[in-house]
Amino acid sequence: MISTDQARAPDESVVGPLDRGLAVLRAMSGPGDHRLRPSDLVHLTGLARATVDRVVGTLVHLGYLRAAGRDVELTPRLLELGNAYLSGCGIPDALGPRTERLARELDESVSIAVPDGDGARFVTRVSRRRTMSLTFRIGDLLPAERCAPGTLFAREWTERQWDAWRQRRRADPLDAAFPAVPSRPAGIDPHDLEAEFARRVAAAADSGWAADDQLVEPGLIAVSVPVTDPSGRTVCAVNVVSHTSRHTVESLAAAVLPRLRDEAAAMARALAEAVGRRGDETARVQPPADPSLAAKQELGAGFLQSLARGLAVLASLGAAVGGLTLSEVATATGLPRATARRSLLSLEQLGYVETDGRRFRPLPRILELGYAHLSELGFTQIVQPHLERLVERVRESASATVLDGDDIRYVARVPTYRIMSVDITVGTRFPAYATSMGRVLLTGLDETERRDRLGRADLRPLTRRTVTDADALARILCETATNGYALVDEELDEGLRSLAVPVRDVTGAVVAAVNLSTHTGRGSVEHTRGTLLPALRRAAADIEADLRAVSARTPLRLP
Repeated sequence: MISTDQARAPDESVVGPLDRGLAVLRAMSGPGDHRLRPSDLVHLTGLARATVDRVVGTLVHLGYLRAAGRDVELTPRLLELGNAYLSGCGIPDALGPRTERLARELDESVSIAVPDGDGARFVTRVSRRRTMSLTFRIGDLLPAERCAPGTLFAREWTERQWDAWRQRRRADPLDAAFPAVPSRPAGIDPHDLEAEFARRVAAAADSGWAADDQLVEPGLIAVSVPVTDPSGRTVCAVNVVSHTSRHTVESLAAAVLPRLRDEAAAMARALAEAVGRRGDETARVQPPADPSLAAKQELGAGFLQSLARGLAVLASLGAAVGGLTLSEVATATGLPRATARRSLLSLEQLGYVETDGRRFRPLPRILELGYAHLSELGFTQIVQPHLERLVERVRESASATVLDGDDIRYVARVPTYRIMSVDITVGTRFPAYATSMGRVLLTGLDETERRDRLGRADLRPLTRRTVTDADALARILCETATNGYALVDEELDEGLRSLAVPVRDVTGAVVAAVNLSTHTGRGSVEHTRGTLLPALRRAAADIEADLRAVSARTPLRLP
């Protein structure tokens, strides 16, 4: 949800396809289902069906949407845009470690929010593990009047911003457009609400801190203090969240405010230093080729080149804290200066970018493009669509596993339907030594641990072809590591052949394996390798790209 001044109609200088593409992404990211039909997008955006089809086709080609039968859905790659904002603003990198230390010290959940229109959007969070979890997702937007950070931000609002807030309140009195908070009860007098909010804002202006006394939902309380830039402007707010079972607002404030104020001052210095360290790395990078040129030649009129270029410009703004100049954006994207400039001015008009006249900086509104939803995806949710597409391409069953002790454990699976098929379900375990995925996963261990596991494993023959000699298995694992794949032929079960490749995280560590399984009667080993390995490697690469996007700002959660 955005404020009225952000939602103003763009002027004629705005690049139309970019405007319409962002409208589709906002509709896909709105409250409710993130998997929609093009007809739904026509209704939500007001665009013509032909326009929606061209926008969707372009976004699918770029990897920000994917087809799912007759529907389309968001993909983790869309996180690249939000990650660009989080890198470019510098807040998570500069303040994240301090936030973690503060949460440990106070033994409470701590988050950092930034002002976004007439709301507060969360960009960093550290949760304390308890039965009743108290946290907001990165990217969540809360109405300013329903959270402590918003109260602090409103101290600096102009009259125009107050008017925009009032218009939003009239248009959405129940806060239905804010999925991160429960709907407000009906029947609240808007004048009473405004008077109460103004009172809290005035109190925060006097005291320098703000409280949330169950404004979001019953039981949740919070205390916030501002973090300012050298000019004294509030850049963000650090927010300590607790529950009424642990504290009252008064006892929470007494417990955390002295430490919170000290930390906010240190955070302000850390942010100033991060901006001061800004380098000119982008000026030294060889400009990439504009990928939209090839796509336009391949897809013709169905590909909206200006949409692709505008999103590339938006993603480039994460290259340096404090923003990029026009020349740096053109260098980072490989676009002509005039094209980059038009995209930047359009993004400024649409509320995603701001400029001081020289540098262009991304704004937190970028996070409304699916960030809260996509950043919370689990490993299985990320992998499953890729396995489905792999099965569609090769017509063989596909699976993903993780190493669990000396076994592999299935965490995702898409079977193919044949008269003779492999019957395995999620949660099934097999000994790692006798499976293709197990051998791939074992190669991700260091040589000492690999040898120790083989030494203690119960290497029983499961079929007449199972390799049970530890030295022979060690040689096979070395070959697997060199080749980048494992092929197991009738060692787990008679007639079963499987081919597996690793899945690596952003550090290059093997975290999972994906495979295709088939019956030996469908071809020779060479035929299986030749026909299935390229598609399997492509699927693993696509999974890894999604994992990089999801884990760029949040730790990867394996099942």
